[in-house]
Amino acid sequence: MIIRPQHGWIPLNLGDLWRYRELLLFSVWRDMKLRYQQTALGVAWAVIQPVLTMVIFTVIFGHFAKIPSEGVPYPVFSFTALLPWTFFAYALSQSSLSLVANNNLISKVYFPRLVIPVASTLSGLIDFGIAFVVLVVLMLIYGIHPTVAVLALPLFLALALLAALAVGIWLSALNVEYRDVRYAMPFLTQIWMYATPIVYPLSLIKNRYAQIIFSLNPMTGVVDGFRWAVLGTNTFDTIPILVSTFVAVVGLFGSLVYFRRMEREFADLV
Repeated sequence: MIIRPQHGWIPLNLGDLWRYRELLLFSVWRDMKLRYQQTALGVAWAVIQPVLTMVIFTVIFGHFAKIPSEGVPYPVFSFTALLPWTFFAYALSQSSLSLVANNNLISKVYFPRLVIPVASTLSGLIDFGIAFVVLVVLMLIYGIHPTVAVLALPLFLALALLAALAVGIWLSALNVEYRDVRYAMPFLTQIWMYATPIVYPLSLIKNRYAQIIFSLNPMTGVVDGFRWAVLGTNTFDTIPILVSTFVAVVGLFGSLVYFRRMEREFADLV
């Protein structure tokens, strides 16, 4: 076998993720184990964060600001949006720092580097599953029954995963070269949250063109789709969903290309 440096177009080699699937699954398990190691509450943190955020949003935006919730009790309205958002925010915080955190492994052992940010993103799905039980309990308390649209929920979860991978993979590679990413992440996440219709419905924006602009944020389609699938809060609007999906797909492709171009320098920079 003759190994030569690559020139021109660099293949994405996504098949390596399947060939190293055991390493990927082990990395997901390791990330979960390390996250809750030596914590008093353990996996309860997966519930505490979105629940407390829901309480704060309900008091401030639901009670005082009187923001409409499309006929749904505001606690359920906000918590339904917080589920995918908490997963997305967790994926960004973990995947963006994942390569630097595993610098010893990267500089000594060969494996597809893409495994690291992907595993950091997938580990958030476990927290999502735990917090989803709380949403079911809230719906039972308020007497909300899902419609047949709930069958589309996995599609919107896949869109949330797509968006998280698109941003997380790009930030993980960028953080190897510029360590400012870790300082910008809290500010970026906070601004992004208020640019996503979490505390307010997308229908509050009456202008159609403004809705499309908001949909350039892929999490807009995710949150609006989650509410439609779980709560049946509005009629299904395909345009914002399609725009968000298109942005997420293009963003993921661009992130993979950037990651592969930077991959050859990871061992030297970390």
